[in-house]
Amino acid sequence: MLAASSFGQPSAPPNTVADHFFKTSDGVRLHYLESGPSSAHTLVFVPGWTMPAWIWMPQIRSLGRHYHVVAFDPRGQGDSAIPAMGYEPVRRGRDIAELIASLNVGRVVVVAWSLGVLDTLASVKVAGDGHLAGLVLVDNSVGEEPAPTYTPPGPAPAGPPPSRLDRVRAFVRSMFHRPRPAAYLDRLTDAALRTPEQASRLLLAYPVPRSYWREAVYATKVPVLYAVRPRWVAQGENLVRNRPDTEMEVFPDAGHALFVDEPARFDSMTEQFLRRRIWP
Repeated sequence: MLAASSFGQPSAPPNTVADHFFKTSDGVRLHYLESGPSSAHTLVFVPGWTMPAWIWMPQIRSLGRHYHVVAFDPRGQGDSAIPAMGYEPVRRGRDIAELIASLNVGRVVVVAWSLGVLDTLASVKVAGDGHLAGLVLVDNSVGEEPAPTYTPPGPAPAGPPPSRLDRVRAFVRSMFHRPRPAAYLDRLTDAALRTPEQASRLLLAYPVPRSYWREAVYATKVPVLYAVRPRWVAQGENLVRNRPDTEMEVFPDAGHALFVDEPARFDSMTEQFLRRRIWP
């Protein structure tokens, strides 16, 4: 059992956060956190690459006052099992669909971040959108135009290459625009290192064309909220222009984990979207 004020977050009116597990169709035991009134509408939170479910703790604590909230540890992440296989989009998408089915709560809103956006769109490809009431897609491409551009790294500095610990620690720090407590960053780094290096590489392989993600987001007819930093604004403008029932919110002063950098704004934005578009 987890306290709602865990993981270095400010104190708030307590709500209980419980640990649960379910088994996938390929026999993998996956973990999720659950909080909020069980009779309320359900939000399912999906984290990014190598990240644990508890990175959503600000939302679990805040939105869990009024909604039934579930935060998922994908396979190989957080407290879920670490199988040898299943790190490709189709299996990861099926895991999300099977989690939602195991909850037996009807239609849910999935709030997905970073790699979780792609996993969630793969879930739409695998299982359709009959289990969805809406989507909140956070800070990743959805396969729209323009395609993302990447700056190749410069020459490697002299000396031995950085260790995996150093690389992961740098990655974790880079996710935030605003300073985070050292203990929080250390705990998040430890959680990310739990994903085996080979699995972490497979997660970034993306063995499907960009059109796979675009087809998925256009195939579903549920309301979509696209919450992004300026990098993804051009994709968002095309998404809003071409896809009915779509909104975009831009976080110009936040890091990649924008829901941690600006939790009050993110939670308010999400709740307003839910009340306006999905559950009036």
